[in-house]
Amino acid sequence: MLIAFNKPFNVLCQFTDSSQPPRATLAGFGLPPDVYAAGRLDYDSEGLLLLTDDGPLAHRLTDPRHKEDKTYWVQVEGTPSDEQLQALRSGVQLNDGPTLPARVARLETPTLWARNPPVRFRKTVPDAWLAITLREGRNRQVRRMTAAVGLPTLRLVRVSMGPHGLDDLQPGQWRQID
Repeated sequence: MLIAFNKPFNVLCQFTDSSQPPRATLAGFGLPPDVYAAGRLDYDSEGLLLLTDDGPLAHRLTDPRHKEDKTYWVQVEGTPSDEQLQALRSGVQLNDGPTLPARVARLETPTLWARNPPVRFRKTVPDAWLAITLREGRNRQVRRMTAAVGLPTLRLVRVSMGPHGLDDLQPGQWRQID
């Protein structure tokens, strides 16, 4: 079984949480029993999360050797320069080593659901949207990459993993993929 789930902002990609007070988890969304997240999506990120009850499938979906693209729509603080975009495209040096090159494009403001709480708006600081596609998945990688080139991430939404897209799923909704 393979499930596409639109993970809301501030929800953990697991079914339990031992912190006090407990945070929202996947347990609150009526997902089928015995499915587990294939990969991660940070607590403060939103969008497509794939879940499966098939261990080998989960491995294939997340292992960088299988080169499954992951595409994110990223709202950044600032106006990206051509040099900043080229740095992201070439690969960025992070504290755990260089990233692989990414596909990066400017993006018109996408039509998305409202986030609760909303992203802080500042009249004096511009923001922009980028579409960033990676083939690796390090911890908080997109956020660290954009920060490394001087464009802090304000909002991050994963819209696809390999051939699987978010499509019209709203936060908290899921569908089974054939």
